[in-house]
Amino acid sequence: MARTRRTRLAVAAATAAAILALLGCGPLPDGTAGATTAPPPPTAAPPASPSPERTTAPAEPSPSPVPEARPRRAELDIPSIGVADLPVLPYEGTSDDRAGTRIQDRGVAASPHGDRGGVGPGDVGNYLVTAHRLSAGGPLRLLPEVEEGDTVVVTADDAVYEYRIVATRSTSFRSASSLAEQRAPVPGKPGEEPTRAMITLSTCATPEDDAAGNHWRDALGNPEHRIDKIGVLVATRPPADGPPPSP
Repeated sequence: MARTRRTRLAVAAATAAAILALLGCGPLPDGTAGATTAPPPPTAAPPASPSPERTTAPAEPSPSPVPEARPRRAELDIPSIGVADLPVLPYEGTSDDRAGTRIQDRGVAASPHGDRGGVGPGDVGNYLVTAHRLSAGGPLRLLPEVEEGDTVVVTADDAVYEYRIVATRSTSFRSASSLAEQRAPVPGKPGEEPTRAMITLSTCATPEDDAAGNHWRDALGNPEHRIDKIGVLVATRPPADGPPPSP
């Protein structure tokens, strides 16, 4: 009976060991420890999508600068009144000031530039040209006869500029607003931004003032009124014979 009991215990132990082995824990029949279930390997993260390539928007082109005034010596032709090769000398100042009057006294034309003057030939803005009508040979004695549509030609060292007369103005030396209109970048319109090249040809209105009984003169002998012919640039071409000679 004792043998039968030992046999039953042995069978029970073997059966329990087999069950434990099947469950993965406890010793295997060969005495080695049962393997435990390994945790699943971590799931690999999907490869990151490549970042889109950054592109830099092209920079906006800088606006073209407004052309600067280029005062320089030139020659003036007004075919309708017989003016040919009249030297025009630039100086820093304003129209018909002392420096400009001294230039005109030499029988040539003067062209002021700077803060209170104009621009150079062909430049955007107001190209101011003044000369005597009665004294120093009277180079602009017939300027009042110039009419709208007449051609004015200015020859500089770099180009020949052709203007067409579009208006006539009268300037009073005794009126600050009238002088401001004459010297404005757009003749007659102070404060307006210029968009094209223009010219103002100016000479004294001495006979007209005297005939009206107006004998006012400034310290330089200028009468009150000036006769101004206004033109706009209509053509530019290369000079045929190079720069004009020195006066």
